[in-house]
Amino acid sequence: MKKIVVFCGASDGYADIYRETAWDVGALLARRGIEVIFGGGKVGIMGAVADGALQHGGRVTGVIPTFLQTKEIAHDGITEMIVVNTMHERKQTMSRLADGVIALPGGWGTMEELFEMLTWAQLGLHTRPIGVLNVNGYYEPLKALCTLMVQDGFLSETTASILMVADTLEELLDMMANYTPPAAPQWLTDSTT
Repeated sequence: MKKIVVFCGASDGYADIYRETAWDVGALLARRGIEVIFGGGKVGIMGAVADGALQHGGRVTGVIPTFLQTKEIAHDGITEMIVVNTMHERKQTMSRLADGVIALPGGWGTMEELFEMLTWAQLGLHTRPIGVLNVNGYYEPLKALCTLMVQDGFLSETTASILMVADTLEELLDMMANYTPPAAPQWLTDSTT
């Protein structure tokens, strides 16, 4: 993987570990020669990821819609900024540029971006690995929800395996490097064919 999109919050969260880990993620990706693709803001842990990568000589590309340039306070120190018209175009552009997806903690926007990438993978629209970094146990409820969705028949085990979860970035990157996408779109079942 040469380029990874990082979805994460435009706020810092209440615990220092979120900002510190975000900065470390950017730094480690840069040290591994992996370009960071992100939402383009200099605020919150989003900005920390970019700063960590930049301070370690990494390439950082931001993708931001015009209307958020001022609301999120666009990062002016990154390698490249791509300005798009809509949030949907932002996700499409980020997805097109990246070889993989990592989600750090965040709010509605982060969850929406993550779930859209998972849905696109389920439908066979892309085959990129998707992982979440379980900083401070943040994604434990999502892991439990995935288990429930499988148990209650709303998600197959194969589809659930599209999402990788790890507590360290090194472990997550190893999982992503070894990812094999499902052979066929996972929304097709015996009841739909």
